[in-house]
Amino acid sequence: MKSINLAAIDLNLLVAFEALLEQHSVTKASEQLQIGQPAMSAALSRLRILFEDELFVRLGRQMQPTLKAQAIAPGILAALQQIRQAITVSQTFEPTSSDRTFAIGSSDYTSFVLVPPLLELSHQTAPSINFRIMGFEKDSIGDLLEKGEIDVALGVFPNPPRQTQREPIFEERFVGIARQEHPALQQGTMILETFAQLPHALATLRRDTTGAIDKALNEQNLERRIAFTTPHMMILPFALASSDLVAAVPRRIAIRLATVCNLTMFELPIKTNPWMVSMLWSTLSDQDEANRWLRDAIKAIAQKVGASTDKI
Repeated sequence: MKSINLAAIDLNLLVAFEALLEQHSVTKASEQLQIGQPAMSAALSRLRILFEDELFVRLGRQMQPTLKAQAIAPGILAALQQIRQAITVSQTFEPTSSDRTFAIGSSDYTSFVLVPPLLELSHQTAPSINFRIMGFEKDSIGDLLEKGEIDVALGVFPNPPRQTQREPIFEERFVGIARQEHPALQQGTMILETFAQLPHALATLRRDTTGAIDKALNEQNLERRIAFTTPHMMILPFALASSDLVAAVPRRIAIRLATVCNLTMFELPIKTNPWMVSMLWSTLSDQDEANRWLRDAIKAIAQKVGASTDKI
């Protein structure tokens, strides 16, 4: 079989073939494609050379397809239709009818804060869209995004990987949390020395037991005792509710834990620096309409959540 060099074929020639097949006239085909008649005649000449056949011959007032033109027509028309469909699908995303699955890289904290309202929004505006929440190691986040294994990552990314885009979505800070009627709380506050002396609970994926709270205490020549550590955020509120443990946790999660688990929030008696939670995605998906919908949805939810938690 003779090999065809597709790089040498102008797609416009196939479009011209389609128009000639439909119109049976060089003049009408040129009008359909909004090109001059000489350009259409030139296209027909190139088609004849390409297929080594007259393709269309004049019979009476019309240009009729030859047997070869009739034989190749179904394949050419099907190929053009597939190309049109592929371009249309790539340019349109309808959340109301899409059944796409989005993979979101997220920790317990960002999932707890953002995923429930995201599911609520999806139920209302995109009922067939599916979500997969995936944990990740920060060292691998660039590869996961570039390979398309996750669409968006949520977290703290001070040094984002190459070929990624980052957008801050809200600022966060630490607050204290303890069981209701904790004896160390005085009108919802706690003095610094008492805070340092109490046993502390810490939810962490790292194996160490030091962080921003310990640094701030050390600056005051104080040290706390970490009496309980866990990598599982879900156990933390129950541990606090059944003991005199206290914990320093992100404010947005503290608000929800206090409401659901009958805990009390309080301002920390030490100063800690706030941090920025961001959304990260691959440059490869930056212009993707579906990915953009997901990012806009997360950003809108983050703004709403932030507005509802401006005060402790």
